[in-house]
Amino acid sequence: MATILGPNQFFTLEEYSHVSLFEGCQYPWQALEHLKNYLASLKLGNIEVDVPSSAYLVRPELISIGVGTVIEPGAYIEGPCVIGKNCIIRHGAYIRGDVVTGDFCVIGHDTEVKHSIFFNVTSAAHFNYVGDSILGNRANLGAGVKCANLRLDHQPIHVLINNERINTRLHKLGAIVGDGAQVGCNCVINPGTILGRHSFCFPCLNVYGFIPENSKVKPAMKNIVE
Repeated sequence: MATILGPNQFFTLEEYSHVSLFEGCQYPWQALEHLKNYLASLKLGNIEVDVPSSAYLVRPELISIGVGTVIEPGAYIEGPCVIGKNCIIRHGAYIRGDVVTGDFCVIGHDTEVKHSIFFNVTSAAHFNYVGDSILGNRANLGAGVKCANLRLDHQPIHVLINNERINTRLHKLGAIVGDGAQVGCNCVINPGTILGRHSFCFPCLNVYGFIPENSKVKPAMKNIVE
């Protein structure tokens, strides 16, 4: 019998504004397949904050930004996207479209985000790449963390769970990062990596596979999981 890992095993969904993204999903990454259609179904263009003239909003009619969010000068935001309430989009942030965030999120200087889902109080604050990924509530990427989303051979991405290879049938899939997970500075998270709730990765690691919740990934010749 195939392994089933529902979204609720990684994320607290009840207080998330975009919970309908995960309806009917057997695996959390399937929400990314729904993302474009979900955004197309929304009435966008509701920008509830002052945006400095030196920030770049591309297709603002397809961008919604919640109350209390700060858009710093020099940020680049391309629609369609939804940015929640009380977020911070810092100078040099690059949001490439098809992005949804919850509330109290940080997308920081030189962080690039595309086709991704952020839950609440999620932080990618410094020099990050987040592509085709899902970051859970209170998940944090340290400075320089990269969520790689494409295999070098461009083949479909498989997720490895308990020695079972699950074919996602996606050619682009970054990381699934559960609630409260912490990734240390300058880690590379390989395509299709899954980090369970409250897992912890030491800095400067090459992280891959399935990391169970409450695990610590420490430096070694290969991943060592406690």
